[in-house]
Amino acid sequence: MSSPENSDTAALRSAAEEFLELFHAENPQAGPIEARIAAVMREIDLTGTYWHTADELVFGARVAWRNNARCIGRLYWHSLQVRDLRSVTAAGEVAAHCFDHLRIAHNGGKIRPMISVFAPETPTRPAPRIWNEQLIRYAGYAQPDGRILGDPRYRMFTSQLIQRGWRPPAFPGAFDILPLVVETVDEGPQLFELPRRSVHEVALEHPELAWFADLGLRWHAVPVISNNRLDIGGVSYPAAPFNGWYMGTEIGARNLGDEDRYAMVPEVAERMGLDTSNEATLWRDRALVELNRAVLHSFRVNGVSITDHHTESRRFLVHLEREERAGRRCPADWTWIVPPLSGSQTPVFHRYYDAEPQQPSFRTDHDGGLRGLHGGPPAFS
Repeated sequence: MSSPENSDTAALRSAAEEFLELFHAENPQAGPIEARIAAVMREIDLTGTYWHTADELVFGARVAWRNNARCIGRLYWHSLQVRDLRSVTAAGEVAAHCFDHLRIAHNGGKIRPMISVFAPETPTRPAPRIWNEQLIRYAGYAQPDGRILGDPRYRMFTSQLIQRGWRPPAFPGAFDILPLVVETVDEGPQLFELPRRSVHEVALEHPELAWFADLGLRWHAVPVISNNRLDIGGVSYPAAPFNGWYMGTEIGARNLGDEDRYAMVPEVAERMGLDTSNEATLWRDRALVELNRAVLHSFRVNGVSITDHHTESRRFLVHLEREERAGRRCPADWTWIVPPLSGSQTPVFHRYYDAEPQQPSFRTDHDGGLRGLHGGPPAFS
């Protein structure tokens, strides 16, 4: 019977070889594959892991986006900018580079798709972890009457950070930015306030409803997913914050519209003077459309990249056709690809998809998901 160590090594060798074959097949200019595979196998035998070349890292990160079954915006996967930060391991340095990521990706409103790849897991040293689901998240404060001020999704996360020493503003609001939590095996969880120069937000207004601006709604410009794990050829990078740009429904239909988030639909409906006495008036649908119109309008008048769900659905089918022509499978999760507003009016609704996971991958693991919502437990005790 093989030992767990031998089993893990065999799995790593197999994953590395599979990735290198993919890399060389799509990058014939990289040269002969045999010498590279032999060198990687020797490195695995000596150290229990291996180090991707810069080109392999860029390719692996881009293909992980290409393979992300939950992402509708993969048409431009090949344009992903990859920041190679594998030598960065200290919590403060990780945080500083994350703040740089926000600033660089914002790019004056012309959002750049970008990933920052920090140190990988190795047999001798665990990699840093970022707790937050995204680099910018809004606090949720439990109120005496049971309501939540801010984002209810992060009520527990906010409470845990307060226990760890974070001090909210003297007058808490609905859009208070939470600190970034970076954990390393040497330092434990460390909290870092986001500098204002790295935070770009859009105040929301409506193109026709003047009162909409009085709601005081806003949202941040760059959606940097920060607790997902990047897996390339058997090597795992737990800290690899990644962003594209927002699709409007992510903000208008989900973040601001969901009943367990900001739940703005009833208030918008009331301000619009809609008949909310029964569901058959479709007041929810009418209010939700105007909420989403406000998001798209506000981002565009402020010069910040955003896309609508109809445009992005058509772009996804272009991506799907390109992948099929290239002879590649394109994994897609229907429940994530179909927009949460007017789904049947988009072309992605009316078909089935291959859901088989592909490698390289970009995914949320169980423990990372817990830390992003509950503020613990720490990865390293």
